[in-house]
Amino acid sequence: MSAELWQFRYNIKILRKLRGATTLLSNTDSEYTMNNESKQAINHDPITVVISRRVIKGKESEFEQLSTQMTERASKYPGYLGANLFRPANAEDPEYRIIFKFASHTDLQQWERSSERSELLEKIESLLVSPSEKELLSGIVNWFTLPGQNPVKPPAKYKMTFISWLALYPTVTLVFFVFGDWLQQLPLLLRTCIVTAIVMLVMSYVLMPRFTRWFAFWLFPKHERNLR
Repeated sequence: MSAELWQFRYNIKILRKLRGATTLLSNTDSEYTMNNESKQAINHDPITVVISRRVIKGKESEFEQLSTQMTERASKYPGYLGANLFRPANAEDPEYRIIFKFASHTDLQQWERSSERSELLEKIESLLVSPSEKELLSGIVNWFTLPGQNPVKPPAKYKMTFISWLALYPTVTLVFFVFGDWLQQLPLLLRTCIVTAIVMLVMSYVLMPRFTRWFAFWLFPKHERNLR
């Protein structure tokens, strides 16, 4: 098998993995439902939770204090990766948005089922105009987060696909250029494991944060930013 054909087949395999990795789930803060396949797909992937809350006028200070307490409690649970609270952007978008991350869906469930969370959630809900709304973001959607922006709505799927490919192609090409001869000597499963591990690490921690900033003008057009 020629090196070009071998590289092409690996590129296709990796692209299929990335295409199948994107999962977008949304529901209310009190509960959400997923089928078994979705659970298996996101159970071990980092997951971002975006909660939108519209606070009763005059209750903002109390709400923010309770939100701070909620964050402090969540930070003590396994898998907690951080949180941010975004105040209402303007009169047309009067919602608070709380964004936090856990290392896996299992860790998130452990926190959501805790009595510590339930106790504060009841107090928070009493300060709201309407029940909380929640979105769960996992897979490559997490790559597309613009610092300083409320990332409630991810970019269009075709944009995420194109930018992912734009970062993926040179990465895979470089891996095969540098390690191609050595990789050919390894068993198929081990080759695949090494290539995908290198590619995903480089994509997640090096390339995608930079590509998201470089192409922010296209991924997050200014006329859409106040709608997110």
